[in-house]
Amino acid sequence: MPASSSGSFPDSGWVQSLLLDSVDVGLVLALTYMVLLIIGERRTLWMVRGLIVLMLAAAVSNQLGLTLLSFVLEKLVVGSAVAMAVIFQSEFRRFLEQVGRGEIRQLFQSQRRPIPKADSVTDEIVDAVKELSQNRIGALIIMETNGTIDERDFSVPGVQLNAELSKELLQTIFQTTTLLHDGAVLIRGSRVAAAGVILPLSERTASRQLGTRHRAAMGITERVENCLCIVVSEETGSISLAERGGLNRPLTSSKLKELLEARFSTAVDREAVAPGLLSLGRQVKSQGRLLISRLFRLPSSTSRKKK
Repeated sequence: MPASSSGSFPDSGWVQSLLLDSVDVGLVLALTYMVLLIIGERRTLWMVRGLIVLMLAAAVSNQLGLTLLSFVLEKLVVGSAVAMAVIFQSEFRRFLEQVGRGEIRQLFQSQRRPIPKADSVTDEIVDAVKELSQNRIGALIIMETNGTIDERDFSVPGVQLNAELSKELLQTIFQTTTLLHDGAVLIRGSRVAAAGVILPLSERTASRQLGTRHRAAMGITERVENCLCIVVSEETGSISLAERGGLNRPLTSSKLKELLEARFSTAVDREAVAPGLLSLGRQVKSQGRLLISRLFRLPSSTSRKKK
């Protein structure tokens, strides 16, 4: 009788199934990595984890033959995915645009942006806002927090400047004798990207004490989540800070500085979310190679050196 080869080589069907499962897990890791890059915030990592748990529970219940539970979990997964698409619509829109342009490689690259520091950019902004408030000069300042704001979210993009940020420049732009004082200033990193930007107004019912600048600040932060908007009232000189459609007012210059420092200090942690998953993928890859080498009884590099 011919010698059985089962002791030397594993069953080919089992190996094929293992390879398919490995490819499946790798694709899921890549997709999860892209989602984390799109979202870019550590606090939303729990939402992604919850969706992954629901997906795993649905897969397990389907394998165990729990028909009703599998049906309910699958509906929850679909509903959660739709809810996340609505919450992060601007991020997913950028994702679809990159896929449509064929920029697949850029999806795996973390978008590192210069973050305003408390001892430089934030100080310049706070000093300018303080002077404008004391002189009762109206101002509207947009600050990007993570990622670039799409110009299509503005009613009018304004005039491109790309100038180094300084308190003197901000004070000059918002002087009533200049042509750009009525619009908003867009700050991107440590530079003034544009001035005279016209923002969409909020459709919420607001207090009569709030003017057009406050409604514009609420409107842009409702539409775009990755930005802050500072408002200086021309009538009262009061300082306000808008984020995610809400308005924090009135603020002192010291309180504004405290809020900006706290807001931008958390932005540093965002860069560690996706790279952490990348290191996990590398560990899975190394463990997979070790498993395959053991299955086929291939000698490792260390054993070859000993020989």
